Amino acid sequence: MLILLFYDVETCLCSQQGNFRGRMFLRYFSTKPKPKMKPIELNTPPEQNQTITRVIFDIVKEHGPLTIADTWERVKEAGVRGLTSKSHMKIVLRWMRERQKLRLFCNHVGPHKQFLYTTWFTKSNNIKQPKPGNDSSQRKLP
Repeated sequence: MLILLFYDVETCLCSQQGNFRGRMFLRYFSTKPKPKMKPIELNTPPEQNQTITRVIFDIVKEHGPLTIADTWERVKEAGVRGLTSKSHMKIVLRWMRERQKLRLFCNHVGPHKQFLYTTWFTKSNNIKQPKPGNDSSQRKLP
């Protein structure tokens, strides 16, 4: 009977050439879990928050599934007071997603992905398809 003493876990688990389970075990326990995100707190007054969220919700509800860029264009047209920038709007959209006022889904067609915001009650049949435009994977023949 052969007795081997191992001084560290890595040597013990990965001592044999084909010890896949040991390496997988080591990799699994050496990674740290993703930290929990704390809830988003908006810094604007509650009345202003209500106005901003109502306008964004109405825009998304009326104009169907929208990308962030489309939503920002519509919000600029509406002229919402208190919404300072596009990044502020993204924070408000994330806050609305946390409270399940909006939902985000991915429309994946071929090599194109489109992330769209919609209300919970919008049907998915009026989703805009991504435009096949500047795709570097497709070659154009002369």
